[in-house]
Amino acid sequence: MGRFKNNKKGRVNVKPIAKNNQANVDHVTGDKIPKSFVFSRTKLPGSVKQLQMDLRKLMLPYTALSLKEKKRNTLRDFLNVSGPMGVTHFLMLKKTASALSLRVARTPQGPTLTFKIHQYSLASDIAQSQTRPRCPPDLFKNPPLIVLSGFGTQELHLKLATIMFQNIFPAIDINTVKLSTCQRLVLLNYNKDTKLIDFRHYSIRLQPVGVSRKLRNFVQTHKAPDLRNLQDVSDFITKAGYGSESEGDEEAATVTLSSDLGRVNKGSTKSAVKLQEIGPRMTMQLVRVEEGLCSGGIIFSEDGNVDGKNKQDGDEEDDAAGEEESEEGEEGSEEDMDEDAED
Repeated sequence: MGRFKNNKKGRVNVKPIAKNNQANVDHVTGDKIPKSFVFSRTKLPGSVKQLQMDLRKLMLPYTALSLKEKKRNTLRDFLNVSGPMGVTHFLMLKKTASALSLRVARTPQGPTLTFKIHQYSLASDIAQSQTRPRCPPDLFKNPPLIVLSGFGTQELHLKLATIMFQNIFPAIDINTVKLSTCQRLVLLNYNKDTKLIDFRHYSIRLQPVGVSRKLRNFVQTHKAPDLRNLQDVSDFITKAGYGSESEGDEEAATVTLSSDLGRVNKGSTKSAVKLQEIGPRMTMQLVRVEEGLCSGGIIFSEDGNVDGKNKQDGDEEDDAAGEEESEEGEEGSEEDMDEDAED
């Protein structure tokens, strides 16, 4: 009996990147909400694979946290599903024998920025180095704020980098934004002398000025404190050694809240803004800017090779090879790319 041809060959099956309660357009600004895919075109070692997962968590909630790419998935496969799913940016890690790089691209027509990663630390490394690591479960329900430092220059490639990073996260309206949604911050600091970019990821927390840690914990958790060694309950607040002093409020920036935020921070009172790094951390350098999506004319190159033409790189060769194999009609080559995004 003849064998039926597999009609699913070359088809990319995906689940929606967002759940039904996740909008594609911001209801306040009316702008399209940027979404992303974070993936790799090559096999990654264990530590770099974890870095990829850390970057996916950083891009939450508008990214595919459990994206599963197959070895034979080409760049065109990702591009074909990005349009219907509203994906606007690709973040692609690549590890070679000599370097680790991160490509940040705007879909579907570019441009593409290539960064060489000189050093990196995983989120787990950052947590292990801290006495009190902080990562509450609802920390990733809202996108982070973006802060760019040192990018104020007239150089074209830095302008493109500024625009790319400003548009990779949703814009905020300072008149309508809720303070409770501002829980994370991504900081990129450019050093014009070394041409390196320091990439940091922080959690944001507010503390009322002049209130001790023990008292804050009591209000937040409603757990009865240990008063066995005290003569009176007032000693819990006033006695030295029991946290009556505040935690270095003079070292943090203070703001006056316009509304209540949680049980401790009340409106019209001063609160200290504190940042705590949660990772990942990277030190990287912009080495190339291409006009298209991983192709096209070279706008900027760190080695000075800007001739308006782009040599075929390893990714394009892989795509070409994958397309040729897809046309041969070999059985058992179905390509599936399954993903499931969290809120």
